[in-house]
Amino acid sequence: MVVALAGILGCATARAQGPADDGSLLGQSPQQTIAAAATQTNTTTQTTKPQAGTTTNGQSPSPDATTPKNNPPADPNNQSSNPSNPDDQYGKQSKRILGIIPNYRAVSANSHLPPLSFTEKFWLATQDTFDYSDFVLVGALAGISMAQKSQPAFGQGGAGYGRYYWHTFADGGIENYMTEAIVPALTREDPRYYTLGKGGFFKRTGYAVSRLFITRTDSGKKTFNISEIVGAGSAAGIANTYYPAQSNTFVKTYQRWGTQVGLDGVFDVLKEFWPDINHAVFHGKY
Repeated sequence: MVVALAGILGCATARAQGPADDGSLLGQSPQQTIAAAATQTNTTTQTTKPQAGTTTNGQSPSPDATTPKNNPPADPNNQSSNPSNPDDQYGKQSKRILGIIPNYRAVSANSHLPPLSFTEKFWLATQDTFDYSDFVLVGALAGISMAQKSQPAFGQGGAGYGRYYWHTFADGGIENYMTEAIVPALTREDPRYYTLGKGGFFKRTGYAVSRLFITRTDSGKKTFNISEIVGAGSAAGIANTYYPAQSNTFVKTYQRWGTQVGLDGVFDVLKEFWPDINHAVFHGKY
């Protein structure tokens, strides 16, 4: 009892000297007094504990001290043009010329692309062969051949035109697959046209024509264009199997070969200057 009374008197004295509480310890049992003292201690400890988002001096942290957000890594395949870089403002190819003629094989100037797989080369030839515009081009070439009577055995009229048409279509389709898919897959050559985009008219025209004889390998090195020369020649030889017997001469085969190579050269020149025409004449519309 003496110890309990001494504790009560000590607590009462301490409470009298400190700030007043909502209730007094007087009249409480020793157990209640000890519990109240423990509660007060825990409350004091919690009030002095710093809150989240504040520093030890009670102030909010500086905005510069916030945890930085993790930005996603840059995509290495993202080759978007930079308006401040002149090299990104010339020789930009579109998928079609005038919005009609397929231009899938043309690569923009100053571009570095991964090699094509066989499936991609095969699909490239398929796009060039069965594009809707190709049927129009074939019709025009068939009409020219018919007017020149290059194959008298085909005759004239609607039936004759039909024979000219499907022979011309077969010639172009086989040549596309030979020069863009089959031979490039065997020789590991890149069948695409890489735009020069800079220089004078004669320089760029000479470059475009020279692509008939010079191309790139899948590894990016320059090499003789076997795909074009041998591929077009093979297509001309294959054509002897479906042309009339009187047409299976060396001269006719050579003419078909030369025609296909010549057409490819004309389209290479058109591809080279198409970005300039599109920019100057059509203001980039196509």
